[in-house]
Order: sequence, then structure tokens, then C-alpha cells
Amino acid sequence: MTHPKAMIGLLALLASHALAPDASAAELLPDPAFTRPALVGDWWATPNIAFDYSPGALCGSVAGGTAEPWDAILGLNGLGIVKGEHYSFSLIASGGPGGPMRALVQQASEPWTPEGEIVRRLSPDKQVLAETFTAGQDHAGAQLVFQLGGSEKPWRFCLHSASLMTGQAPKPASGGASAIRVNQTAYFPDGPKRATLVRKGGARSDWKLVSDSGETVASGKTKASGFDAASELEVETIDFSDFARTGEGYRLVVGGETSPPFAISGGAYAGLRTDALSYFYKVRSGIEILESLAGKGYGRPAGHNGQAPNRGDTDVGCLNAKTARKVYGADWSCDYRLDVAGGWYDAGDFGKYVVNGGIAAAQLMGVYERALTFSRGASPALGDGLLRIPEAGNGIPDILDEARWELDFLMSMAVPEGQPLAGMAHHKVHGEGWPSGPLLPHRDSEKRILHRPSTAATLNLAAAAAQGARLFASFDKAYADRLLAAAVRAYHAAEANPALYAPATDGSFGGGDYQDDDVSDEFYWAASELYLTTQDPVWLARAKASPHWSGSVFYPDGFSWRAVAALARLQLASVPSGLSKRDLNQVRATVREAADAYLKVQKKQGFGLMYAPRNGYGWGSNQSVIQTMIVVATAYDVSGETRYLQAVRESMDYILGRNALGMSYVTGYGTTYSRNQFSYMFAASTDPSYPPPPRGALAGGPNSGLADDYAISKLKGCAPQACYVDDSRSFSTNEIAINWNAPLAWIASFLADAR
Repeated sequence: MTHPKAMIGLLALLASHALAPDASAAELLPDPAFTRPALVGDWWATPNIAFDYSPGALCGSVAGGTAEPWDAILGLNGLGIVKGEHYSFSLIASGGPGGPMRALVQQASEPWTPEGEIVRRLSPDKQVLAETFTAGQDHAGAQLVFQLGGSEKPWRFCLHSASLMTGQAPKPASGGASAIRVNQTAYFPDGPKRATLVRKGGARSDWKLVSDSGETVASGKTKASGFDAASELEVETIDFSDFARTGEGYRLVVGGETSPPFAISGGAYAGLRTDALSYFYKVRSGIEILESLAGKGYGRPAGHNGQAPNRGDTDVGCLNAKTARKVYGADWSCDYRLDVAGGWYDAGDFGKYVVNGGIAAAQLMGVYERALTFSRGASPALGDGLLRIPEAGNGIPDILDEARWELDFLMSMAVPEGQPLAGMAHHKVHGEGWPSGPLLPHRDSEKRILHRPSTAATLNLAAAAAQGARLFASFDKAYADRLLAAAVRAYHAAEANPALYAPATDGSFGGGDYQDDDVSDEFYWAASELYLTTQDPVWLARAKASPHWSGSVFYPDGFSWRAVAALARLQLASVPSGLSKRDLNQVRATVREAADAYLKVQKKQGFGLMYAPRNGYGWGSNQSVIQTMIVVATAYDVSGETRYLQAVRESMDYILGRNALGMSYVTGYGTTYSRNQFSYMFAASTDPSYPPPPRGALAGGPNSGLADDYAISKLKGCAPQACYVDDSRSFSTNEIAINWNAPLAWIASFLADAR
């Protein structure tokens, strides 16, 4: 046991490391080390906590059977918090095995605005924990609370010390990104090899390329590129494309600046393909995730399968009529219940959305279909055994097995026969309220509800199921027939209900809205996929009747779940079909025209990416960058022109570190990479007892909208390409999502196979 005086010293050491020395520092808590019994009375607790005191520890027996963290609270009132002031919040705590703790410095009344937060799942061993924060608001009577609810069983919590220091400024961060921004993973030996030097002045600079042994292997002068509007930086370009010797540990050097290390190799993207694809097994719902397959720390019980305290997705009813009036402005409910277990969790939370699941499943199947069509049967993406999943070895390609997990969920969201809106797909399923993280899905106690069907969701089901039908036909004819029947049924249901839109909401109903009131693109996509699968001219006629058949479908910010006409066009251009030569040439010409436009954008960018949106960087900008690359990659596939391949290779440099912030946005790839993405279950940055975001997970990326409090507090006035922070509190810049990892897997597979 550690002596109480030693614990006091440890606490002081902790505070000294968290903050720079400052004589004006002050302690806000009355008895940080719990050495004065008379002050224990300042603390309070909810009735389900019986707390007691002994020198050096304030402990409590917490009743079991609570659902939410705030159902059991130990607290201290009367703290004065000043806007703009810096604070160091530190504590030493222990607890019964698995005890959940959220320690918050917060506003003492609704909306209970948190200023500082520490979240951990405790153990009997004492944990030393600390957090620094800058107050965003004044709180004359703030409180420190320990939320201890959410455990099925009773447990014991002990607080051995607690400190809240003010009057000190945080130490400035040491280090920082190198001024030389490179692809921190690998350049292709026969591809473009460029880096960006951030430097004012515009004068040309001498650069050299050094090997891992320190030998200078190439040299030259930078090219001044001037002011880059997206990053608001003055930049120069380093071009070492002529150097083609493969190897590891290369670095660029300019004056006193040295870049992060990188490889020159043609094989790096095969590993990224596997890692990006492996993300999906880890986010499956309704099945136990085996650590032997997912990796150490990623195993967990099945989520949302009806096991207490989790209410599950096996028997879900609809939104009640009263709530529906608030959401939709009209009465709507249903008198049936559905088993909608399975599928993938959409993003950082536990919602499952058909419109996001549809495009994610489609692009995941697209990894397989692109390899099937253009790799001459040689791509590992076609294999059974590529991934560590339960279905490996069943005779069906692993990518299709993974996609099936989502396709089955999409079909389960259809309204049953005999019911109003039969054949339509419910837009989404999620909790009645937002759960509090970090949290593993099997511990989520929120009641799950189905939201009203939508035309967009129904057409996503039709398109994805139609694509699945043709790909499964060679492996499981009965399943392929089932998919095709579901696709046709859904399309006809959407035709009968062409304007049932998902509305915009305020996000207070436990999930995102995924609002979309233009479904002409979804009709085009679904008809196109049904034609490609059946070769029936009836479906081709429907596709040709769409305004998107000959209209503009490629935009500066790529395509997404809300704008899928471009995906339909790419499929028509690349999937073998009975299109007439004239029609096929016309479709492919539009893809090449769009690719040429993206190449023109790329030439003007200081960091080599093919992305220049009109109104700043959008939500999930990294996937938007990749979607533009997929357009250009498809142009390469259908034309064979190497310039398209090289442009894709260079644009990938941005994702892997050649950007305004000098960081790779793919977890596990590069020297400095995103590792603190927002996620309830991949939450190691908040609570080390949880696993971190897995290798191969794509962060959302810069978002000029700054739609969360943390991003607003840290990034106000940011340049578009710099509106990102690698912190789990910034869901608007740093979330993970299935519809972001699917295009990452697609482009990684393309880069691994294309030669």
C-alpha cells in the first residue's frame, strides 16, 4: 500500500507535469488528499451510494442495477470556474473490477455543460489520472461529480485524492509536424514522388533525399508554389519522382528540417487493403467478436442481441406517434415489431442507418467487383481467406461474406407484407436517446426504435441488394435470388411512395437524421444496378429516363450517401453489361471528363490532392477526397491511361501525411497518425480499458463546419485544410464510419493491384 503522504506527493508531481510552474496557481478543492475529516461533509451522494471516509480515502458502496452513468453520483458543489482560465484536473482512484467512472467538472444545472472530464473503467489498483482544460464558460457555482452508474452489480469506489488547480498555463506542445510534408507510408517506385515544404519567402531551397543509413541518394531544388488557399500556407514542392530505388527509412532534408521516414515500395497498399477491410468485422452488430480473429483487445460479446441490460435489435418496435409528430410533423407508427439484428454499427455510436449502410455495402462489394473485372482473376481481393472472419474458408470470397452481414440487415429493415408501406425500408434503427460513452455495445441500455420508412432508404436497399444478387449468383444461387427479389420489391415500393423523405432533426432523438429530400439519384442508382444484374431493358429504360443519365453527376467534393448518381455512372462505365457501344462510350466519356477536371484541380493544390470544394472542407472530407480518386481510378480502368493512375497515387499522399497538418489520417499508417477518433467502443484515449481505433481506420478529416464544442473551442478561424483535431471529443472532425472505410478499402485495393 502507498503511504498517504506519498500519494500527496504523487498528486503534486502530477500537477507539476500537467502545468507550467506559476506562483499564482491555486487549489480549488478543500482537501485534495482527504486528510481533514471535517471537510468530508462538503461531499454529497445520491441515495444509492453509501459513502464512508478513512484518512486518505473517500469511498462509496455503489448499488447495482443502474442503467446510466448519472444514475449514481458522488459530488462536490461550490466551485468557481472562469471562462478562458486554464485548469489541471487530477485524481487517484480505484474501484471494484470493471467499475465505471466519469469524473466531470461541470455546470451545476441544466444543461450540465462539462468543462473537464476523465472517464475510466476502474480496477482495484490505484490509477493516477489527469486532464488539463481551458474553461469555455463562466460558472459561479460549478460542481465536481463522479458519475458511477451503469453497473449491473454492486461495486465499491474509492477516491484517494482529487485536485483542481487553476492559475497556470499549459505547457506549449513540444515538437510538431515537420515543415516537410510527405506520404509517411510509401511512394511507388514508378509513380510520382512529391512532397510539400511549408516555408515563407518563395525562394527556391536545396533539398536532399537520404537513405536509412544517412547516405544522400538524390538532391535538387524546390519549386515555389506560392500561397495555398486551402491550407493558408506558403508552400514549395519537392519532386523526387526520378528516384526509383526501393527501400525503407528514406527522409527528405531541407536546411534544418527533416521529414518523417517513408518507404519507396510497390507493396504497401496490400496491407492497407486488408486492414481497411478488417475494420468491418470489428463493428459488426449482433454477433460475438472473437479476439482470436479481431486481435487482442477487440473481442467482445454480441451487441444489441437482447441480452440484459441491452434491449437489443431482435424485437424492435416503431417510434411512437407522439414522438413521430415531433420528428415528422405528422402521426406515424406501426403495430409490428422486427428482428433487425446484425449489420454494422454506422460510426462512433451504435445507430444503424440504411442509407449509409447501402453505399458502404455497395463500395465494399465494389472492391470485389473491381478486382473481378480488371485484375484478370489475380487480385487477392477475390479470395476466400483474405480476412480473419468467422466465414473464412466457406468457399465464398471474404469480401462478399462481410458484405452479406450488412445485406441481411438491409433486407430485415423492410416493412412486412400486409402492412402500410409494405416493401419500403425503415430509414434507421437506434436508441431512443444517446447513450453515454465510452461504452461497449452489449452494455448499451437504450431502448431501440425503428424510424419511419423513407424512399431513399428503400432505394439503397434496392441498389445494394441488386448488386449483391449478381455477385453471389456464382456462389449461392438461392441467396442471390432472394436478394434480387428484395431489390425488385423495394424498387416498386419506392415507385409507389416516391417522396417519403427523412426530415432534418435537431439530433435529440438518439441518432443522426441522414436527411435527404432529393431521391432522383437513388432511383437512377437502383435502376442501374438492377439493369446490370438482370440485363433487362426495362431497367435500362428506367435508368435512361432519369435526369442523371446524361446530366452532370460529378461534383468538386466527390460523391456520398446523399449524392449517389456518380456511383451509378461509375458502375455503368465499369461493370460488364449489354449496353450498346454508343451508350457505353458515352458513359465512359463522362467519367474521363470528370477525371480530367479533377486532374486540373490537383495541379493547383499545394498538397497534391484532387479536392477543392466551393464552400470549405465538408464533414468527412477525407472520404470525399477518396471518392474523387475513385472516379479517376475508374477512368484509368476503362481507358488504360497511366496519367490517371499516377494522379490517384499522388492524391493518396494527402491521406497519408502530405497535408497541412503533416499527419496520416489512417490509424497505424505513418509516423504521426490519427489515433483518438470519436468512438464509443474504440475509446482507449478516454479510457485505457477500451481498445483503440483499429489499424486501418480512416478519420473523418478537416471539417470547416466545426460542429462540436471541442472543435469550436480549439479550431476557431482555422484554414479549411487545418480544421481537424485528433481528439475523441471532436466528432465532427474525427469520427470513424463504415461509409468512410469502404472507399478507403476500395482505393487501397486499386492501388495494390493496378500496374
